Amino acid sequence: MRIVMIGSGYVGLVSGACFADFGHDVVCVDKDAKKIAKLEAGGIPIFEPGLDQLVAKNVAAGRLRFTTDLSGPVGDADVVFIGVGTPTRRGDGHADLSYVHAAAREIGAALKRFTVVVTKSTVPVGTGDEVERIIREANPSAEFAVASNPEFLREGAAIEDFKRPDRIVVGIEDERARGPMTEVYRPLFLNHSPILFTRRRTSELIKYAANAFLAMKITFINEVADLCEKVGADVQDVSRGIGLDNRIGSKFLHAGPGYGGSCFPKDTLALVKTAQDHDAPLRLIETTVAVNDTRKRAMARKVIAAAGGDVRGKTIGILGLTFKPNTDDMREAPSLSIIQALQDAGATIRAYDPEGMDAARALLPDITYVASPYEAAEGAAALALVTEWDAFRALDLGRIKAVMAAPVLVDLRNIYKPAELERLGFRYAGIGRAADAEAADVARAAE
Repeated sequence: MRIVMIGSGYVGLVSGACFADFGHDVVCVDKDAKKIAKLEAGGIPIFEPGLDQLVAKNVAAGRLRFTTDLSGPVGDADVVFIGVGTPTRRGDGHADLSYVHAAAREIGAALKRFTVVVTKSTVPVGTGDEVERIIREANPSAEFAVASNPEFLREGAAIEDFKRPDRIVVGIEDERARGPMTEVYRPLFLNHSPILFTRRRTSELIKYAANAFLAMKITFINEVADLCEKVGADVQDVSRGIGLDNRIGSKFLHAGPGYGGSCFPKDTLALVKTAQDHDAPLRLIETTVAVNDTRKRAMARKVIAAAGGDVRGKTIGILGLTFKPNTDDMREAPSLSIIQALQDAGATIRAYDPEGMDAARALLPDITYVASPYEAAEGAAALALVTEWDAFRALDLGRIKAVMAAPVLVDLRNIYKPAELERLGFRYAGIGRAADAEAADVARAAE
């Protein structure tokens, strides 16, 4: 099939490359001329494992092309996907749909024959109705159907998620869209991936509800971790104990510094705003948003306590800047709030991340970026492990200790075992472990 992907960011580029790998003819469109030029030259504007090889393979095969002009490709397309950004709108927390609406207007003007127009961007309930209205206004004689097909891609594992999804959700109001959408995803039927056809508004809500539930699950275990520290329990054992229940499951039950990234923060907030607008407030999600926002700076207080209660004039090492491993995405990363709070307390920051430092420099210009974890630890009164990159799982702890001003490790991802660190002479603080409560008591007593 002839597919056009409007937007060549994270969702659009991964989806377009994977569709091309299925054998479809794909054109990825983006307004950013520099991004398109980079793609045409063989570069990749984002870090996603395996994406560079996938793009190169399908460009070489002639199945994947890039352009800044959508008019020609859209006129020839069977299916046009809208995969542009929907960031939080400044001022009120709603999703900013200006890019979606602009794409719809341009698509409408370019349509020449029956085409299925699909919103793949994460959009609030009712967006498909507005997209349909905009296209109809731009081209009253156009033959088209608007569908919803939300993405469920995890950064760092997006290609695997696209090719082996646990579900494919398609929302339609016009039955003419069912055939083309089935054909688009036919290659996945070999993997027995279930395709769920729903009404369009239902599909839009599925995406938001899924992300909100996972965000709530993360926030739940983070609050349980705080209780564990107070009562002398171990959150990792609690997570295992409840995760073995199939009704609960073990995923998203890893305590940490709070969720971030391109999806959960903006999607939970947008869902809250949509619910309030429709007089059906989602109190659990409202609380999830509030708890997560405050948690990140609370992690800085944990670092300060571990460093003796005062970090003014001291150096703090930071391991990991991106919101999760295997991505260079800094959007809403916990490190941003943690570092800001540490700087507010007077600390100097030395930081290392395997992939995220270029993106971080624009957001955190006044910290020192170094070339290795060991350089981050040099002269540090405490070393905080913020993102669980594999590169941080087997550090030479003796070497780390030798270069630090004080042997203090604050493990915000519970990668290391407290007993091991203590045996090596470190003062260790993790998340939701009994020893953390004792460390906090010692720090308070020293104040």
